[in-house]
Amino acid sequence: FFCCAGKRRPPSLSRLIFNMKLVTSHEDLIHDVQMDFYGRRLATCSSDRTVKIFESPDGYHHQQTAQLVGHNGPVWQVVWAHPKFGSILASCSYDRQVIVWKELARNNWVHIYQHRGHDGSVNAVAWSPHELGLRLACGSSDETISVLSFRGNEWEVTKFKAHKTGCNAVSWAPAVSTHGPDNANAIADRRLASGGCDNLIKIWRCTGDGQWVPELILPARHTDWVRDVAWSPMPKLVDSVVATCSQDKKVVVWTLPKMAGEQCQYKEIIFSAPVWRVSWSITGTILAISSGDDVVSLWKQTSSGDWESLGHVDDGVSAVSSKH
Repeated sequence: FFCCAGKRRPPSLSRLIFNMKLVTSHEDLIHDVQMDFYGRRLATCSSDRTVKIFESPDGYHHQQTAQLVGHNGPVWQVVWAHPKFGSILASCSYDRQVIVWKELARNNWVHIYQHRGHDGSVNAVAWSPHELGLRLACGSSDETISVLSFRGNEWEVTKFKAHKTGCNAVSWAPAVSTHGPDNANAIADRRLASGGCDNLIKIWRCTGDGQWVPELILPARHTDWVRDVAWSPMPKLVDSVVATCSQDKKVVVWTLPKMAGEQCQYKEIIFSAPVWRVSWSITGTILAISSGDDVVSLWKQTSSGDWESLGHVDDGVSAVSSKH
């Protein structure tokens, strides 16, 4: 996990680095930090309208290798595509744009696509699992989600209404086929989770003709804006697990129903400050939670199904302080 300061939209938590702080030279608040697939590159974005790329050969010492300029407002989020598609990065901004960047040569980045189809701030972006191709989901304050799909050297855009007064977060389900492993023609189902200013979390499914339809609206356990949604990355044929957090100082970990008509199961974790971001470890067993009191805590589910704290990241020493 990796974390940084910034009140408005604290960063995703991608990697915990001990005894190290990165000086980015951003001229305003940093809103997001993301490591690439291999953990060697770091992307940051800021209210100074820039995206910066840092590289670390040893995982500890980072040097800036590029600064990406193209947005006309604060940049809220950055996200790396899977390396099978090359060095590709997406960013979203208050300026209503989504920019897809690609490294054509060493440290030579260009934007290969600009999505200007939203009428409000684009607050969140997320790449799909690589098994589904190069697809990007974008959540906006204009109440819609758009899905950008790269096919045949062109970008196709599908847009649908999602949340009243705005969408704040999007997350893809792991690529799991519901047709069974023995079906060679089976295509992994495309599903999304989203959270919005209507205090709701919704699950979306893409139909065979490419339309996105609501599959499930989760019970109204949040009483304020949903700030982040994170689908557990481990494909689980038995359970689908989604974590959500909100301005209401609460994290809810949902176990989605296996069949139509069944009820959602959920566990709540209460905090003393608004909760901004949730992020799973790569194994899907540890949940990192970033709250408005500048605390990053790590949580794990017990054998009884409850969630217990493993400790927190102390900003003073950048280490994990264990609970005793």
